Amino acid sequence: MSKSKPEPNYKCPLCNSVADYFCSIGKKGRDYYKCVTCHSVFLHPKKYIDYSSEKSRYEEHNNDVEDPRYQNFVSPITNAIQTQFPKTAEGLDYGCGTGPVASVVLEEDGFKEIALYDPFFQTNEDNLSRNYDFIICCEVMEHFFDPKKEFTLLRSLLKPSGKLFCKTSILKDDNDEDHFKDWWYNNDPTHVFFYTSRTLKYIAKKFDFNGVQIESKLITFN
Repeated sequence: MSKSKPEPNYKCPLCNSVADYFCSIGKKGRDYYKCVTCHSVFLHPKKYIDYSSEKSRYEEHNNDVEDPRYQNFVSPITNAIQTQFPKTAEGLDYGCGTGPVASVVLEEDGFKEIALYDPFFQTNEDNLSRNYDFIICCEVMEHFFDPKKEFTLLRSLLKPSGKLFCKTSILKDDNDEDHFKDWWYNNDPTHVFFYTSRTLKYIAKKFDFNGVQIESKLITFN
């Protein structure tokens, strides 16, 4: 059976602009679109995996909070928080998964208990009705089906002087089809939305942050 022809364009889930078809990857033809307004690349929703498959994929992650390698992986975020906030600061680990290692590291360092939220494993909606000095979003934003809704929420949860600390792999601004197809980060079927530095700057402006600092292993929305 031949693969269905991809749609020539689709609405960007971040900025609502019309994004053009970019490329297809894999035997099942995962169709990706590239937005000329916010400069993101995203997977067509019809190619999302189902809820149970997505949850099973997350359960495969070896998120041992005592693993030094995992602690080192999140250290760009934990180091920034330890440097920039007092231990009385209130924090939220958004999309914490099965092993909220960043929260554990900070709490062991003397920070007050950090609130947790995850749509699969920590579904405490009450933690989304408070405001925080900082929010941790580690390897989460690439999973956003609806990034506009998610960033609207995250911005609303921050105190006026709060910061959103993110970690994700970033596409080159001038990425082409070959570069994207060779990029290891799109191999994970739960990764559906990809950011360039221009996307991050768009988010900072659109969602009323004071700015964004983009480093190789840390993204900070102020």
